[in-house]
Amino acid sequence: MDGGVVVGIESTAHTLSIGSVDDKGSPAASFSAFYRPDEGGIHPREAADHHAEQASSLVKQLLQSGITPDLVSAIAFSQGPGLGPCLRVGASVARALASKWGVPLVGVNHCVAHIEIGRQQCQMDDPVLLYVSGGNTQVIARMGDRYRVLGETLDIGIGNMLDKFARGQDLPFPGGPKIEKLATSWREENMDASLDDYSLPYAVHGMDLAFSGLLTAASRLVKRGAQLGAVCWSLQEHAFAACIEVAERAMAHTGKTELLFGGGVACNQRIKQMGEIMAIERGAKSNAPAPQFCVDNGSMIATLGRLQVLNDGGISYESSAVNQALRTDETPISWS
Repeated sequence: MDGGVVVGIESTAHTLSIGSVDDKGSPAASFSAFYRPDEGGIHPREAADHHAEQASSLVKQLLQSGITPDLVSAIAFSQGPGLGPCLRVGASVARALASKWGVPLVGVNHCVAHIEIGRQQCQMDDPVLLYVSGGNTQVIARMGDRYRVLGETLDIGIGNMLDKFARGQDLPFPGGPKIEKLATSWREENMDASLDDYSLPYAVHGMDLAFSGLLTAASRLVKRGAQLGAVCWSLQEHAFAACIEVAERAMAHTGKTELLFGGGVACNQRIKQMGEIMAIERGAKSNAPAPQFCVDNGSMIATLGRLQVLNDGGISYESSAVNQALRTDETPISWS
C-alpha cells in the first residue's frame, strides 16, 4: 500500500460513522449519524435500516471535506463484534467503495480499534485497557501477539446496564450522560451522604464483573422511594469502583504502569477520576482519549485499518463476512 488516506467505516450498533487518517496516521473528525429509538433499546433491524438510509449522505460529507478517491489508499470497516444487521451495512458500504475506488479492503476488530486510537491519542506504549462500552466491558492487556482479556462482564456491558436503568426511569437514550448529570447534581447537594444509605451488590467476581444485580437493586431502591439522583450516584460509584478494582488487579498481575480507558462510558468524568486516583496511588498513569474518540467513530476504524494494511495487507472479499461474536483476543497483533 502506498502512503495515503485510510477511510474507516464504523457500524457496530447505534452509530454509523465514516472517518479517516492521513498518511501519517493522524485522525480527522468523523462524520456520524446516530440511531435513537423512540422507545426501548436498540432494535438491530431498525438500526440497520437507519444506517442504510444515512450511508450515502456520510460518504458525500467525506468527499466534500476534501478527501477524493485518488487520495484514498484503503477502506477499513468494523468486521465485529456488534449487531449483525448493522455490521453488514458497514461491510457492504466498505466493499462498494473499495471496489469502485480500486483500493484494498480491511476488516478490523472493533474492540482493538478502541485500544489503538487510545494508545495513539494518549501516547501510551503498553497499557492495560479498561474497555467500558454499551455492549461490552473488558479489562485487556497485550501479551505476545494478542490483546488478552484478563476480565470481562459475565452478563451485560456497563453501558447497556446504565441505559436499561435510565430507560426504567423514563430518561432518554443514551442514558449514561443523563445518569451522570443527575448523580453529579445530587452529590454536590449532599456531600455528607454515605453509600451505606444506598447500598448495592458487589459486582466483582474474581477478575470478572456482573452488572445485572446492580441494575435490579438500583431499580428497587427507586421503587422504594429513594431519590433518583441518589440512586444514580450510588449506581455509578458501585459500578465504576468494580471496574477500577479489576483494572488494578490486572495492572498488578502484568506489572504494567499505564491505564487506558476506551468505549463510550469512558466519557464519564467520575470513572476517569477514579482511574486517576488509583493510578496515582500505584505510581502509574491513567488517561482516556478525547470523547470523540471514546465513542464509536470511523476514525478509530481507520487508525487500526492503517496499521493492519501496512503490516498485513488487505483482505479478500470472500473473507470479509462480518463476525458479530468476534473476540478481542482473536485478532493477531503484528505491529508494535
